[in-house]
Amino acid sequence: MFASAPDQAIVMRLTASRRGSLSFSATLSREADANARAEAPNRVVLEGRAIPNGERHAGEPKTGVQFRAVLHVRARGGMTTIDGQRIVVTGADSALLLLNAGTSMRSLDVKLPTRGYDALAAAHLADYQRLYRRVTFQMNAPAPDLPTDERLRRVASGVTDTALEPLYFQFGRYLLIASSRPGTLPANLQGIWNDLLAPPWESKYTININTEMNYWPAEVTNLSELHEPLFDLVEKARDDGRRVARQMYNAPGFVLHHNTDGWGHAVPIDGVGSGIWPMGAAWLSLHFWDHYEFTHDRAFLARRAYPVMKEAAEFLLATATRDGQGRLLIGPSISPENRYKTRDGQIGKLCMSPTMDIEIAHALFTRVAGAARILGLDEPFAQAVLKARDKLPPLRIGSHGQLLEWLEEYEEPDPGHRHISHLFALHPGNQIAPRTTPELARAARTALERRLAAGSGHTGWSRAWIINFWARLEEGAKAHENIVALLAKSTHPNMFDNHPPFQIDGNFGGTAGMAEMLLQSHAWEIALFPALPAAWGSGSLTGLRARGNVGVDLEWANGKGTRARLSTAADQWLVVRPPSGATPAITGPGGARVEVTQNANGTVQFLARSRQVYVVDLASR
Repeated sequence: MFASAPDQAIVMRLTASRRGSLSFSATLSREADANARAEAPNRVVLEGRAIPNGERHAGEPKTGVQFRAVLHVRARGGMTTIDGQRIVVTGADSALLLLNAGTSMRSLDVKLPTRGYDALAAAHLADYQRLYRRVTFQMNAPAPDLPTDERLRRVASGVTDTALEPLYFQFGRYLLIASSRPGTLPANLQGIWNDLLAPPWESKYTININTEMNYWPAEVTNLSELHEPLFDLVEKARDDGRRVARQMYNAPGFVLHHNTDGWGHAVPIDGVGSGIWPMGAAWLSLHFWDHYEFTHDRAFLARRAYPVMKEAAEFLLATATRDGQGRLLIGPSISPENRYKTRDGQIGKLCMSPTMDIEIAHALFTRVAGAARILGLDEPFAQAVLKARDKLPPLRIGSHGQLLEWLEEYEEPDPGHRHISHLFALHPGNQIAPRTTPELARAARTALERRLAAGSGHTGWSRAWIINFWARLEEGAKAHENIVALLAKSTHPNMFDNHPPFQIDGNFGGTAGMAEMLLQSHAWEIALFPALPAAWGSGSLTGLRARGNVGVDLEWANGKGTRARLSTAADQWLVVRPPSGATPAITGPGGARVEVTQNANGTVQFLARSRQVYVVDLASR
């Protein structure tokens, strides 16, 4: 059985060891709100409407997505008949079952492929392998000859199985390949694997971390085109986002709050504690910039990225207010989805300019101004956003040496909270980094340690974010410790992430974190092996991508990076940061030694020519 993207069908082939011995019946069903009927001797149709809970007992439903599924059976030999709503096959040699479905969101016109199994399977494999085989991850570690669920149980009991980690990495890529193809909806909280009529959080798009995390591996693990469904959804949401910005805030631009859905709804939902957070559009727009940075697709920047980023920035500029200190404040807002305790003992959620909002605004203003100047557009607007960026409140350090989560230092009623939003500037942002802002990096580390000491990381996606934090802090052992914790405590037997309940974002975040341990390119340089853990021994990871449209292959031995291969798509200067203590020797086409410049900050740079491969030998230490 397989789900074929090129043929848009789930395909099942049934065979038997003896001719004429295959008999079965098949139908389609749903727990509620659907009816099946036979349409032909070998075809069953299921039709219905996904009725919202509030309308289920209120007479004829007026809303809800209509759906239509078709099951078609092609049996070889024997007899195929209909019994009520079932297809009955008796005495066949083999059978091919084809299933497809459509909804009124796109089309109810359901088509099924006409070609045979061999052609279906070949097309499916070619399509899938085109994406999957771009990246290989090998760990020279023994892999026990055991099923995956048993290996996970062993990890949970304390047994070391580093060979399981490349499998988990590639499983994350597989999940994105399976759930986010161009022209489809983006991956939501359960990907495409939700099996409930009323799933947790309606299996929507929670955009104060979870949806963004789903797409962290897209660019770096060489699945760039799978980012497109997220861009489509954000562009769809602009219409309602503009309406809400205008009617609720009397502002231009567009706004999204902490949650949206397949229709791109922009209104705040779920109450003050999570819903009054106006930064969803701003954060999502940063994904457009990431796509540009990794691909250097100038047409994408002009046509799609810049308009979205500009509208998100226009909203923030219009709604920001000056305080008595001349600072530019954003809000009202919250620090997702946390609470604080005031000096007089009150528990609060609403605030102005929580740290995460400052960090997202800083990132957006910087990038939209950069995009405007790359495109030669809107210089007055670029100057305005940079001026506004410089008036945002500075990031502050608290009495424990921790990065503060709010403008003031409050007592935290929930010090082990699953959200660690105020470290956005460490990851996925780049405002905080160990070498450029060492004091803030130490404060971020302290904040992370305090959260962990109080029990944070108890949800799968939170643990996955923690892996990325430690990778950015260049703490390979700590990052690996949290990979093991993710596998041991937050992974179901089938390797799905466990929030709990099942939620797919932890898988994607874990995959991104492993890539981040070996390759980083957020700080205007290509950092090689920034957080390689000793536990990974020897291995290789090929096919990664760095910002600047650079391909990267990596090799390591005995816990140390040994070699990297960099491939370029255009003439450009490459700035490379080797691991500490390594003196890289760089060779180009034909093995010719490349002249490099040694920079005072420990990086080297050289002019790379278009479509050439450069080998960075790190064996010398």
